[in-house]
Amino acid sequence: MNYELKNTVDCNQGAIRAVRYNVDGNYCLTCGSDRKVKLINPITGLVLKTYAGHGDEVNDAAGSCESSFILSGSSDKSIIYWDVSTGLPVRRLRTHAGAVSCVKFNEDSSVAISGSRDNTVQCFDIRSRALEPIQTMKEAKDCITGLIVTEHKIISSSLDGCIRHYDLRAGELTCDKIGESITAMSMTSDEQCILAACQDGVIRLIDIDGGEVLSEYQGHLPKDYKIDCGVLKGDSHIISGSTYGSAVIWDFLEAKEVNRLRISKDGATIQSLSRHPTNDNILFTNRREIQLWSLSDVEIIECD
Repeated sequence: MNYELKNTVDCNQGAIRAVRYNVDGNYCLTCGSDRKVKLINPITGLVLKTYAGHGDEVNDAAGSCESSFILSGSSDKSIIYWDVSTGLPVRRLRTHAGAVSCVKFNEDSSVAISGSRDNTVQCFDIRSRALEPIQTMKEAKDCITGLIVTEHKIISSSLDGCIRHYDLRAGELTCDKIGESITAMSMTSDEQCILAACQDGVIRLIDIDGGEVLSEYQGHLPKDYKIDCGVLKGDSHIISGSTYGSAVIWDFLEAKEVNRLRISKDGATIQSLSRHPTNDNILFTNRREIQLWSLSDVEIIECD
């Protein structure tokens, strides 16, 4: 797992709260504390479009399956559905009572799903003119911190220490109690396991069907931060940001730390990351900038 820095882009939008690749990985979305979303080519650093309309910092964004629309969620409690080409809002949704922490599209981008600090998950028929959600999940007892959307399931994580599986076909809810506040969540490519980043400094690998904890990864010191984690291509390694300026890579099976990538020279928290959908490129946030890293033959940093 030898990675090297390929490009650095100053996004000029204050602190970057999240970075997300679009569906084909040609572009990325950056969410800024300046209340804007930017569409950027991470290889050239070219800013293709800026989307301004939120009243507070943007916490998350997602691109639609055909890359024609963008969904963004903000601390101003609103969700905006953007037209990519015009840069204009198609619809503003203001039904959450708290800041919107995460947003996702369903598989065909006909439904927008949002999680909020008001402890709810809401689903919207984004292609209709309706401004009210078609469904609201109110089971969480604390802030929603992550969403995973598959063909038949909506999976949410919460600071209440639970992962909730909403089976849309069966109309059933399954709850896995982790026992620690969950700050971020992602899924393996085979959709068999969930990575749950917890506030106690442990990333837990959880079996989706049984809810058992299969493995634990430590060493990134998240404290009270929401720090993204993910699975690298081929499901062979786990990666996470950290609170000391590095990204940490572990062996998937052995849970052993195998590398650290020095993202920030001054030790800034590496809050968000996004893996390219088809190749080995990874994007990281570093305060006001994003960095593009790719596999190379650089020397590995030895770990104790």
